[in-house]
Amino acid sequence: MKKGVYSIVKARFLVNEDATKNWRFIVFIVLLAILMIANSHSFEQKVFRITELTSEVKELRSEFVDKRSELMKLKMESTVSEKMKERKIFPSSVPPKKIKIKKPTEKTFFQKLWQ
Repeated sequence: MKKGVYSIVKARFLVNEDATKNWRFIVFIVLLAILMIANSHSFEQKVFRITELTSEVKELRSEFVDKRSELMKLKMESTVSEKMKERKIFPSSVPPKKIKIKKPTEKTFFQKLWQ
């Protein structure tokens, strides 16, 4: 047991005759670790971006609702009539009338023939 621990501490497994197998494995493990670190870093960046975009969407949605309610208030007849009073334009006392135009019907070939 003492020799086994002592050889690990001295890192004899890295300088023995079959050390190439050990070095390949160590390099493989290091590359895997670097790959995992890069992957987790990329994932965290995406999570932060999603959080940022979500808060921006909430802010824009609240701004949209605010502007829509302001527009509805401006479109109200009372608001429009008040703005027009400043220009001395008053609402009509006579309601508007609908104008209907009758489209002349064209005669079919047989109706033209029998005339």
